[in-house]
Amino acid sequence: MILKELLDYFNIDVDLPEYLYEESFNEVFLNGVLSKVDNTYKIVIETRKDVIHTMIINPEDDYPVVISSILPNGKTNGIKFGQSSSDLIYI
Repeated sequence: MILKELLDYFNIDVDLPEYLYEESFNEVFLNGVLSKVDNTYKIVIETRKDVIHTMIINPEDDYPVVISSILPNGKTNGIKFGQSSSDLIYI
């Protein structure tokens, strides 16, 4: 699933760097819970294996899309998507 499909599914209308609309993301987010504070959207889903996946969409941030996962052992991993496809930070 690409980000544009996810944004359409949740009726999220934001301006993001063009490359992000075609980025692939896990379909698990379709079953997530959407919340919004100001202009920041958050989609959170807990899987059967007790992993909590979070997608944060904030078009005003230097890294407008952030994906993180909290594993059952408490460790976190993820990625921050920047203003260009070469501007990624692994967390």
